Amino acid sequence: MAIGIQPGDRTLDSLGYAAAGLVPLTAWLVRVCATVEPPAARACTAAAAGPARAHAAALLTGLGGALLTGLLAAAYTLLVCDPAGHAPVRAALTGAVAVGVCALTGAAVGAVCGPPLLPGRGLAVLGAGLGSLLAWVAPFSPARVAVSVLIGAARAGAPEPALPPGLPVGALLLAGAAGAVACAAVARRG
Repeated sequence: MAIGIQPGDRTLDSLGYAAAGLVPLTAWLVRVCATVEPPAARACTAAAAGPARAHAAALLTGLGGALLTGLLAAAYTLLVCDPAGHAPVRAALTGAVAVGVCALTGAAVGAVCGPPLLPGRGLAVLGAGLGSLLAWVAPFSPARVAVSVLIGAARAGAPEPALPPGLPVGALLLAGAAGAVACAAVARRG
């Protein structure tokens, strides 16, 4: 997450790039968490808790791992980068929200690009890659908006970047809807 961040880089630019990297990372982690258990262990978990709850737990585990990684990358960015006239507390809060928005968007991509909706590995990996690319470029994507605001504020020299107020809620609804579709498909298949 923080590999391209150099000491002395502008904080907001670096936060934007670190948050953008969370989209494919989260999609991959969510898919891995949904497929890591052997079929027999997954069947036992599904029998005990229900297939939808077992799948939801796997999706949330992937999201939690990505959020932790994103927050560590944001903390590293805040420690080594140059604030360049930006209020450090405001930049930290905006960066944390951007990390959350990008992780939620990546979780939505991972939920629809994993089993049971895309059961094959090849199609799932291709779908996650294309979904991540779409999340970076589509004008309606919460991840694109969050990253664009951070990078635009850094380039314009704006002292306090401001994300649209409904952006985190939109990302949460997107991830929730994608997770619900995936869990419903798992429950239907049994």
